[in-house]
Amino acid sequence: MSPIYRFSLRLSLFLAAAWPAGLFGAVDRPNIVVILTDDQGYADISFNPEHGEEVSTPHMDALASEGVFFTQAYTSGHVCSPTRAGLMLGQYQQRVGIYTAGDGGVGFDPRMPIFPGMLPDAYHSTAIGKWHLGLDEDYPELKWHAMNRGFDEAYKFMGRGGHDYFALKGVNDDDYMPIYRNKRRLQEGEYEGYLTTRLTEEAVAFIQREKDNPFFLYLAYNAVHTPAQAPQKDIDHYRAKYPDLTERRAVLMAMLDHLDRGVGAVVDKLKAEGVWDNTLLFFLTDNGGARAMDADNGSLRGFKGSLYEGGIRTPWIVSWPAKFAGGRTIDTPVISIDILPTVMDALGESPDRVFDGRSLLPLLAEGASHHHDAMFWHSGGEKGEWAVRQGNWKLHGARAMETQLVNLATDPSERKNLADQHPAKLRTLAGLHADWLQEVGPPPMPEPRRKRR
Repeated sequence: MSPIYRFSLRLSLFLAAAWPAGLFGAVDRPNIVVILTDDQGYADISFNPEHGEEVSTPHMDALASEGVFFTQAYTSGHVCSPTRAGLMLGQYQQRVGIYTAGDGGVGFDPRMPIFPGMLPDAYHSTAIGKWHLGLDEDYPELKWHAMNRGFDEAYKFMGRGGHDYFALKGVNDDDYMPIYRNKRRLQEGEYEGYLTTRLTEEAVAFIQREKDNPFFLYLAYNAVHTPAQAPQKDIDHYRAKYPDLTERRAVLMAMLDHLDRGVGAVVDKLKAEGVWDNTLLFFLTDNGGARAMDADNGSLRGFKGSLYEGGIRTPWIVSWPAKFAGGRTIDTPVISIDILPTVMDALGESPDRVFDGRSLLPLLAEGASHHHDAMFWHSGGEKGEWAVRQGNWKLHGARAMETQLVNLATDPSERKNLADQHPAKLRTLAGLHADWLQEVGPPPMPEPRRKRR
């Protein structure tokens, strides 16, 4: 497609959207910000009325109050890496063979365009924080590195799962696990501080540098993923104030506090530089809260690693003041693979890819209420857990468990199995999932020695 034709097409799309009522009004291309937290519990945000007394996230709450909060938002994966792959593709990650954290950790076809590669050339992009979409075992080639996948710069680590918060090592006191500034590995003596704070500082500096041009900031915090680490004074504060908390929960609260402050610093910088109104921002976590960290998913059943609601439902906030009003909640079910299609819709771009996700703009700006006809999950691995949601109905099963049919409108905690009362609905949903699985491709053979991290 010629540059002149592409410009004409974009102009036509914009005029069609704005005429005759001027639905949005003329604005420049938005900045794109995706803030992805790690293993944050559904009730580990004080905007959720189910939160515990010890939970205080004023900056996340302010973002939710100013933006749009989705009450039934999902991740496409039950653990870290699958969700990240789906977000970067705008498709179910199963299409590229990613069902488990192990699948995603080794990466997928590096020639396949992902999120930043679909943006117009005017955008400058950075990946900050946790990558988990391919390792650096081929160093210095680094074919899985973010900068070989379309990002212009990066400050990130490439190991599986998590990273120490104070040192250049892995989550289980593994040997040296580098943090990359672009493609250069930081060495001992070049890194100091608390990792959540460092990632925030990098994000704020990026906004400062790129404020005069359209940018894409992918800020993937590793908090509150293991290891359970925070500055000791903050841990002591929570232990003293809430003596009934478990030791792990007190550490989690200290980690969450630093995470919340980071979100606040990023939003404050966007506002201070005058780019907030025209920034399309998404905030979510990558899967449900982790049992290993004493996370709180409220009344939702299950934790990270499960396809119960507690494993796949996420706090989700979207903001773009120049385009749609905030201060709202939306109950329509949405999923993390919707983020990239929303961005493409906002830019008037038509990439050469059929997305599984759908643009959120009709829900956010046009008052639509219907979104996905159905949403699907499959965990692969030995357990072979799967689920499908259509409307308020959810069907959930695995190789060694009873198939469960629930109505989430009346039973969001998934306690009552209605399979015997509604056999036709069970057959319909099972058929939908079988058709979807055949389309995306079967999961790889399970490898029992892989560890989910």
